[in-house]
Amino acid sequence: MSTLTKPSHIGRKISRIRELKDMKQEALAQALGTNQQAISAMENSETIDDDKLKEVAKALGVTVEAIKNFSEENMINYFNTFTDHSAGTFNNHCTFNPLDKMMELVDENRKLYERLLESEKEKNAYLEKGFKEK
Repeated sequence: MSTLTKPSHIGRKISRIRELKDMKQEALAQALGTNQQAISAMENSETIDDDKLKEVAKALGVTVEAIKNFSEENMINYFNTFTDHSAGTFNNHCTFNPLDKMMELVDENRKLYERLLESEKEKNAYLEKGFKEK
């Protein structure tokens, strides 16, 4: 059993699911047509009536069973076994040093700036020469 969620504390389960979905109490309250204080009270309750639980599940985009059976261990096990092969295999190992690439870009940027300055100097020299001859 998880030390974070007691099996009988449905309010804590709702709170964790809401947090995992990156949803604030205010957003859940709005979806349920209530206020943040009511959500806070609900998340501190060990039990919730079935009709209210159905509404909460719908607002969170999960099933009632998902809320009732939620545990931190189940989530960890789920994510540890999840593999998405739909886009192919990804190599997560970096084959270059990102700092080296950044320094290459800085050097390239410096060279471009120097070329721009040289071009401006040549243009100004040409214009000055043209005005002096006239």
